[in-house]
Amino acid sequence: MSNLIEDYALLSNLEAAAMVGRDGAVDWLCLPRFDSPACFAAILGTRSNGFWRVAPRGTSRACTHRAYRSDTLVLDTEWRTESGTVCVSDFMPPHADSPCLVRIVEGMSGAVTVRSEFRPRFHQGRIAPWTHEANGYDVAIAGPDAVWLGSDGPVTERVATRAVVADFTVTAGTRLAFTMAWAPSHRAAPPTALSVPAETYRKEAIDFWRRWAATCCYQGMWRDAVVRSLITLKALTYAPTGGIVAAPTTSLPDRIGGSLNYDHRYCWLRDSTLTLSCLLRSGYRDEAAAWLGWLVRAVAGDPAHLQTVYGVAGQRLLPETEAPWLPGYEGSRPVRFGNAAMGQRQLDVYGEVLDTLWLSLRSGIEVPPHVWSLAKSLMEYLQEHWQEPDQGLWQERGPARQFVHSKVMTWVAADRVLRLGALLGADVPAFWYSLRDEVRRQVFRRGWDRRRHSFVQAYGSSRLDASALLMPTLGILPAADGRVRDTVRAMSALERGGYLLRFQEKHSGRDGEKPSVACSLWYAEALESAGQQDRARALLEQVLSIRNDVGLLSERWDPDDGRQLGNAPEALSHLALVQAAHALTEGPRSPR
Repeated sequence: MSNLIEDYALLSNLEAAAMVGRDGAVDWLCLPRFDSPACFAAILGTRSNGFWRVAPRGTSRACTHRAYRSDTLVLDTEWRTESGTVCVSDFMPPHADSPCLVRIVEGMSGAVTVRSEFRPRFHQGRIAPWTHEANGYDVAIAGPDAVWLGSDGPVTERVATRAVVADFTVTAGTRLAFTMAWAPSHRAAPPTALSVPAETYRKEAIDFWRRWAATCCYQGMWRDAVVRSLITLKALTYAPTGGIVAAPTTSLPDRIGGSLNYDHRYCWLRDSTLTLSCLLRSGYRDEAAAWLGWLVRAVAGDPAHLQTVYGVAGQRLLPETEAPWLPGYEGSRPVRFGNAAMGQRQLDVYGEVLDTLWLSLRSGIEVPPHVWSLAKSLMEYLQEHWQEPDQGLWQERGPARQFVHSKVMTWVAADRVLRLGALLGADVPAFWYSLRDEVRRQVFRRGWDRRRHSFVQAYGSSRLDASALLMPTLGILPAADGRVRDTVRAMSALERGGYLLRFQEKHSGRDGEKPSVACSLWYAEALESAGQQDRARALLEQVLSIRNDVGLLSERWDPDDGRQLGNAPEALSHLALVQAAHALTEGPRSPR
């Protein structure tokens, strides 16, 4: 049986990420970057799909204890056995010459025999590589990829065509380190990163993460949780471009056995303003500027071709394929790579981009000289198409509809482009003022359900949607408005086990939609804005209680089985946590 999703901890070098379980197994790793094919994919299948486990020999159980070193992404995993205690320190060096994963095994007491079982499987866990020895290293090669494995001490090793298994004994005060590095398979020489001592890498990694975490300006009662979430967001950042992936994983299901299993290793425009606001509010101006840079490059081109999602380098083609050789997490099929949402029509992203441009300019971040040309072209396209249906915020794969959130974001687009124009001293078409007013009137008339006393998901629908909670922070209505307060009250119908669903299902029940972590945190922030501070704080504390043992949140929470679901760790969940902590500490965000 697979590890639980919450059994996994995240490692990252700011270009790629690994997921390591409480049993010491790295069950997921894509190299050389987040969206590359996986070389360890056991998390989506079985151990035959690739893993690397370092743990006491003869035990299959989880560790005794594990934790990140304070304010870092260096993970210490400890086993207490009958013969002694051993600790494995795992991390990915952020600035190595090649993508690396380092595992340092240290004896704490007694004598413990440890096994390293290294079984890479390239091309999404499908291809068993040719494994051989070269230049004192073990090398696994298949197609364009090679991984080199070295150790800095004596081991009893067996190299087969499909795996490298090494046994060794550590006693109190002794240590042995393994370093795995990726390289293109046509290079005959080992990566130079393998020649760097593991201890040097560890010290550099600890120093890097602690210096970075010290920048955080949040000083409230939830500082530890906020810093851990910010570190997680940094870990999901592709440093060469500034893009931030939604999650480092694909196809972890939002419902066990379900088919809605998608690839989140890409960058969504819907998160752009929240990302920028979160980084700026927490003191990370450089990261905010890098995210803006990625955004402006990614959206360049014809406004008619603006996508909902892009790759970490800004690439547009993310063809969705299925992997029938992978049985899926706990049998949840299909396993997907790529994301067809790239071709969906999602009109709210125009408002997201324009809001991000406005927020950047207002905050003093340097914007490109063509920012007004970009903003104007986006608005000119939107003014012609805003009344058309789309797939909405949640990217439903059914018929297009008139989603209320998409119309709210049209209002945001018009409002922000007018503000941008005023700030830049640009000529603004008078029509945009009347368009902004027209959209606002339409949202209030057609998006409001008098029977439910709430804004709803789509025109002509009575279905509730948690995205309505964002209306005050977007500025279309103040938090004190009676319609906002009524909408917040109505959201109690979306509660399941104390957490909030994204939207109201036609058919509810144990096997239905599972609560969204991000929406639950939006709810906490909305309750704070509505003057219900005690409920808001209780809900935030409740969300904090479902983090795993190293402080990570996935996309969903199953209150029936008490477990995390969906891709993990999910950037949107951690963004929402940081914003909710700020709001409950400093007061609600001012409307933008």
